[in-house]
Amino acid sequence: MSDFKLWYSTPATSWSQGLPLGNGRIGAVVMAAPHREVWSMSEVTYWSGQTDPESAPAGGRTALEEMRSHFFAGDYDSGDRLAKQYLQPKKQNFGTNLGLCEVVIDFAQDADVKSGGVFRRELELTSAVSGAVYESGETTIRREVFASHADDLVVSRIWSDKPGGVSFTLAIEGGTESFTTEVVDGDTIEFKGQATEKVHSNGKCGVWAKGQLKVSLSGGTIYRGDGRLRVSGANEARIYFGVSTDYRRSNQDWETESYSNLRQALTKGYAQLKEDHIQDYRQEYAKVDIQLGSSEKESLPTDQRIRLLAQDQVEDPQLFALFLQYGRYLTIAGSREDSPLPLHLQGIWNDGEACRMGWSCDYHLDINTQMNYYPTEVVNLGDSHLPLMRYIEDLSQAGKSTARDLYGSKGWVAHVFSNVWGFTAPGWETSWGLNVTGGLWIATHLMEHYEYSQDRVFLERQAYPVLKEAAEFFLDYMTIHPKYGWLVTGPSNSPENSFYPADSSEGAQQLSMGSTMDQVLVQDLFEFCLKSAVLLDTDVELQLKLKEAMAKLPPLQIGKRGQLQEWLEDYEEAQPEHRHLAHLFALYPSNQITPDRTPELSAAARVTLENRMAQEELEDVEFTAALFGLSFSRLYDGEKAYKHISHLISGLCFDNLFSFSKSGIGGAECNIFVVDGNFGGTATIAEMLLQSHADEIHLLPALPQAWNTGSVSGLRAKGKVEVDVVWEKGQLTEATLRTYAPGTVTLRWGDQRTTFQAETGGSYYFNSQLELL
Repeated sequence: MSDFKLWYSTPATSWSQGLPLGNGRIGAVVMAAPHREVWSMSEVTYWSGQTDPESAPAGGRTALEEMRSHFFAGDYDSGDRLAKQYLQPKKQNFGTNLGLCEVVIDFAQDADVKSGGVFRRELELTSAVSGAVYESGETTIRREVFASHADDLVVSRIWSDKPGGVSFTLAIEGGTESFTTEVVDGDTIEFKGQATEKVHSNGKCGVWAKGQLKVSLSGGTIYRGDGRLRVSGANEARIYFGVSTDYRRSNQDWETESYSNLRQALTKGYAQLKEDHIQDYRQEYAKVDIQLGSSEKESLPTDQRIRLLAQDQVEDPQLFALFLQYGRYLTIAGSREDSPLPLHLQGIWNDGEACRMGWSCDYHLDINTQMNYYPTEVVNLGDSHLPLMRYIEDLSQAGKSTARDLYGSKGWVAHVFSNVWGFTAPGWETSWGLNVTGGLWIATHLMEHYEYSQDRVFLERQAYPVLKEAAEFFLDYMTIHPKYGWLVTGPSNSPENSFYPADSSEGAQQLSMGSTMDQVLVQDLFEFCLKSAVLLDTDVELQLKLKEAMAKLPPLQIGKRGQLQEWLEDYEEAQPEHRHLAHLFALYPSNQITPDRTPELSAAARVTLENRMAQEELEDVEFTAALFGLSFSRLYDGEKAYKHISHLISGLCFDNLFSFSKSGIGGAECNIFVVDGNFGGTATIAEMLLQSHADEIHLLPALPQAWNTGSVSGLRAKGKVEVDVVWEKGQLTEATLRTYAPGTVTLRWGDQRTTFQAETGGSYYFNSQLELL
């Protein structure tokens, strides 16, 4: 049996038990049962809403200076009132990514066959194919589904070991008010609809989609009626689903695009479609292999393994390897090099919950979208990062008018979230919406992609131009603190936490000057732009400005409780149980705090983590568990990192291993699917095995006892290096580095280090003593 397979012996009775497929654009969650199969279909550009004029009053520099004067004077209420007046837009047609429809397959039940039988469903990660088998009496029905990136379709095959044993009814259901279906050509259901809703927009604007669902048979007959297709007595049936939208399309070609794909698919044939799909997928998936140790639990269904982990029974190390490969699978399924958009709050899938409540299935810029891409580079899927790079470029263009109109500044800015319509204004409540570094936070992924890829063309044409304009904004926007002489941001918040001002009768506040999160991000931005400008031999005047500004930035500070301060002042936390840990960006993914270079700050970061963990009312959500795991990994505490990643998998994941946010937290009306936990957990496991943020490649920095023997191959380190590691009984056995760029490389395990000069195309093998052989 494959180590990397999700499988179940019981039917999927809900969306949270279905198995996800995706081709980087089209998503499907397959809910399989013995006599019924439902595909919940989604498409990443199928958005409601539209581009609206900015609704926040244009206050510019004068309004900004006035509100800052109140914050500097300690008059937070007055500053907050002005922020609401000048920096708080009205909610317009922001929109959300909507689910598309459901494909419903109802299988005919043989009256001569008794109820019962044996059922199994699975998702094979090594091939990205979902399957189901139902055995009843002398009949076995097999089904498989895959989402082909190579041919831009979702494809299924249904067959029986009994001639003429395949009979079912096929329909498309659901969709928005405008959604229509029609049977055409006797074997195809054509559908069309507009992404409209009335929670996040006015119910009249959104993207149009059109597609087809086609059936091809071997033997048997197809009938039509009531908008459905009925298949009777077939030996085998093949189903093809295609869809396209008018998002960013100026002509009508999109309406026939999916039809053309279907025709080409029929010409190619099912067997070739599947072969091409697997080959295309494995080019990415096969780059990494991981073995963390076997156990008797591997033979059990996935949902049982999750429950046993929750009960803290016998360790199941390979479940963590499965979780890492599942995160890689979801990255490939949801974000390919040519995807039109990056992963949003729910990846490319959609259970409908975020769309119907105060949330939106959008691009949250205060942790969620960033965490979606935390593991991408280290797990060797750098091309999957590219849709986010393009999105950030678009965001930077849209954010220029926001910078100019709201702040009277050059450059570009974006805030707490965005959509596909170029929204860059603050959110419509300053308490959570005025996160002035949201755009910069997501733009740090440009830095990361360059640091891993060493792609100078990417740096020169994409990363540096976008980040340079972000730097120009902050150089223009920031101000000198009259008390400390530091260059600070503000008013802004520390997402999405609140505090009590010192010596003040005012209640809990969220806006202040110079939050730690802002300052850490600006420090990283200025340093990267300075290094890049030097490397590219450009912008001498900007280099001088950056050096001068960096000398005035506030230092990271330790508060009276020994914690890393979250704000410029040592405020008391109003919500010590809060789910966000924004200021710990300095520990992960930044490298401003490391145990070796900054031991005092590392100790303060640990105090921050322990204080948060000690709260009985801790807001226990998927991304917080991942942040705990990532932070302890960076502190080289493998046991605590293991504890939190175990909790994420066993306590904050559905049966299908999709992560969720608990009901009642952050406005969630139920346990609501949010995909960032999958990616944050994947990144944690990778960080426990390999780190490269501190100018060295650190092997097994946070290895827990539960994984004391194992191996991993194909992980990536900064500097364009691939790493294989083997260990036994907690000790390094061997390591291999493949280098794709020249340079000085320092390799570390424990307290041992070795440095060597790498060449492009080099392969270097090290023994347990880090001796180069």
